[in-house]
Amino acid sequence: MRQLILASTSPYRKKLLEQLQLPFVAAAPDFEEQIDTNIEPELLVQHLALGKAQSLEKQYPDALIIGSDQIFVDPRGRAIGKPGNLDNAFAQLKEMVGCTHTFYTGLVLFDSRTGVVSSDVVTFSVTLRPLTDAQILNYLQREQPFDCAGSFKVEGLGITLMERMAGDDYNSLIGLPLIKLVSMLEDAEVPVLG
Repeated sequence: MRQLILASTSPYRKKLLEQLQLPFVAAAPDFEEQIDTNIEPELLVQHLALGKAQSLEKQYPDALIIGSDQIFVDPRGRAIGKPGNLDNAFAQLKEMVGCTHTFYTGLVLFDSRTGVVSSDVVTFSVTLRPLTDAQILNYLQREQPFDCAGSFKVEGLGITLMERMAGDDYNSLIGLPLIKLVSMLEDAEVPVLG
């Protein structure tokens, strides 16, 4: 089997990819993320995911490299990234309460030997239930999701913030759409189930 590389330092993506029980190496991409709000979200996340994957081409010249990136779009159409700290996370969640938000996750499988790229974008929407400032602060202090787009971890205590979730693959909300990735891997002749 070809070497499989995850172009990410995200512990969340690594944990998701481990679910497929395939051998892989997680490597830090040499790519600077730039969130340009003038670019359509679908194009932006595909560009970011591809940039991450292609940045490892020289380091892994004969591999299948997985790149993924995520943003969410607020009801006003603004693309928003990771909060980075408590104050930004609080402001994000306070603005999100009671509204539906769409998360865009770009996924790329890049064959560094042939240059072939498979890419897709998976969307997932969440609606936060009504929350008080104290509840938001309590959540943020307990889970500290400052490295997560949307300022929550749905796979943890963040599920308590939700009123409704909709989409084809909840894994995309965590950062790596496994359903789509399995199809891409099988198209690249990686036998996920043998």
